This record gives sequence, C-alpha cells and structure tokens, in this order.
Amino acid sequence: MKSNSVLLKSIMIMCIGIFCGCNHYKPLNTVSSVDIEKYMGKWYEISTIPQRFQKGCHCTTAEYTLTDKDFVKVLNSCKKDSVNGSVTQIEGKAFVVKNSNNSKLTVQFFWPIKAKYWIIDLAPDYSYAVIGHPNRKYLWILSRTTQLDESTYQQIISRLKEQDFITDLLVRTVH
Repeated sequence: MKSNSVLLKSIMIMCIGIFCGCNHYKPLNTVSSVDIEKYMGKWYEISTIPQRFQKGCHCTTAEYTLTDKDFVKVLNSCKKDSVNGSVTQIEGKAFVVKNSNNSKLTVQFFWPIKAKYWIIDLAPDYSYAVIGHPNRKYLWILSRTTQLDESTYQQIISRLKEQDFITDLLVRTVH
C-alpha cells in the first residue's frame, strides 16, 4: 500500500513538471527604458514562435494607441489563411508595469486574463522591437516595415540565444 502511494506521488510530480513546463531560466532582461510615445503606431510582425491564437495568420500587424486612461489601446490584425485572406482583428489593452521604465507591460484581450509583454530588444530609432515572455514560449520580432535587414535580424537572433530563447522555433511572417 505504501509503495503504491509513493508511486502515485512520483507520477503526480512528473505530470506537474510536464504539464506546467517548469523550466528554470535566468531572469529575462528587458530594455532599460521605453519612450512610450515613440513606441506607439503600427508594427509589422517579422517572425514569431507560433501560437494557437495566431494559427493561419499572414500579414500580421500590431497597432498601439495612447489613450487618456491608464492603458494603451492594442489592435492586432492579420489576414486569415493567405495574404489575400479576410482581415481578422482583436482589440485589447496594454498596461505599463509600475517601476519598469515602460519596458514591461501586461496585455489583456479577454478580461480578466493578462499576459506579460516585455520589450527585450529595441532599436535606438524604434525601427524594430522584440517582445518576449519570461517563460520563453512567446516571442515576437516586430518592425516598422514589412521587411527587416537580414544582418539586423541575425544580430537579434544572436541576442535572443543569449537570453535562452529557442530561436529555431521562430517562423517568419509572410507579408
């Protein structure tokens, strides 16, 4: 009886580890600060670690707009199933995390769920941005244009590897 109890506990611990994705990463570094007004506007997704909620998306964009409230309006758009597909959009809110110098946000598309949206790389001229999550399962490389210079892209990839992202999971977005 006691050995069954130990076996059951061992199986439960293994399942928790598998299903919770208990990974031990070093802390995720964000940029030192973000000028939130410069960050506003339209961004084109260059590549991403594919997620269920983006399945079939092409020509993906994100548009950020300051509001006079305590959040930033977020409008994500994509064309479904092809570059000529119908446009699908979802609107959400982004909230700046206190004491983060605007480099950490939480994004909410469905109340009450908020997701971490951390700006981990940003061009000095705000021509590209990289968004990640501390669990390393969410990652977006964004640009102000539909194309990003290949050498710049490879430099970003190199920095992402240093932050323990599995960059082989990235898929380039078709525009």
